[in-house]
Amino acid sequence: MKQLVLTVIGRDKSGLVEQLATVVNQHNGNWMASNLSHLAGYFAGIVQLEVADTDLAELTEALQAISDLDIHIHHGIDSAGQNQQLLKFVITGNDRPGIVRELSSVIKHKGTNIIHFESSKQSAPNWGSPLFNAIATVELAPGLSRDEVIAALEAIATDVVVDVEVAS
Repeated sequence: MKQLVLTVIGRDKSGLVEQLATVVNQHNGNWMASNLSHLAGYFAGIVQLEVADTDLAELTEALQAISDLDIHIHHGIDSAGQNQQLLKFVITGNDRPGIVRELSSVIKHKGTNIIHFESSKQSAPNWGSPLFNAIATVELAPGLSRDEVIAALEAIATDVVVDVEVAS
């Protein structure tokens, strides 16, 4: 079985997910995981598929024929799991330019790897400025304490709060 990662984008309209899922199903693909969003009038996402070698060419051709979406197909790379500890962080703070760069820089310099990252800007009328909210799942380097990563993230600013749980 081949693993594929699709990046998809197109002007948002009703039925795009169904159209994509139908093509995958018609060509014996298996939808493994996805992250799909409506962003500034566009439908955008990442989809992981699994397909037999014998169906790969036809599925690829059918995906490229979907006129409503710009689809880029990437062949998965076998990554051997190292049984690293995963942590899920929920980070909240006043929104400001550069906050994602600051957070990701701390995570990188502590030797962790971002496995999943999701962020949003939320209205906070009682606070006087919008709130930044992020959920990040990271893989800790061997010997790295989760408390060390939390302290480094909270040191970015006094208005950043970090909650953590062991990821499943």
